[in-house]
Amino acid sequence: MEIRKGKKEDIKRIISIIKSATSDMESENIMQWDDLYPNEEVITNDIIEENLFVYEEDGIIKGIITLNEFQDIEYKEINWQYTKGKSLVIHRVCIDPRYKGNGIATSFLKYAELLGKEKGYESIRLDTFTLNKYSCRLYAKNGYEKRGIITFRKGEFFCFEKVII
Repeated sequence: MEIRKGKKEDIKRIISIIKSATSDMESENIMQWDDLYPNEEVITNDIIEENLFVYEEDGIIKGIITLNEFQDIEYKEINWQYTKGKSLVIHRVCIDPRYKGNGIATSFLKYAELLGKEKGYESIRLDTFTLNKYSCRLYAKNGYEKRGIITFRKGEFFCFEKVII
């Protein structure tokens, strides 16, 4: 198992994973993603900016995560606990449905926390669709605290934060 930076040659596989995950979520009435987001342009930019990481095992990419400092303007509405230092932000955690339930998302969170500590971040922030009970449970189980709710095009999203200093 390896978590590494995504490469341009990974884009086709990543888009395939996103489409499968979107269909899987829709089958459970989780309408979080669609053809507009996340799309190939978003993923390509993540790779160019070196913010996208893949979970690869035996040469197979099984999931992705994007880690950077970008916070949507809606994040200003949230009463964050840690506001003096830098915050690492998690985006677009996506696991191939064939491999969900195998701890890949948890491995990504541990990786983000190690990277965040290495780079001097104070906390990690993220948002997730309020109706995605799986991701809400994942973040709570891993010590992330709900800090508020914001609204995007697809509905309401919980904002989570975890201190890592």
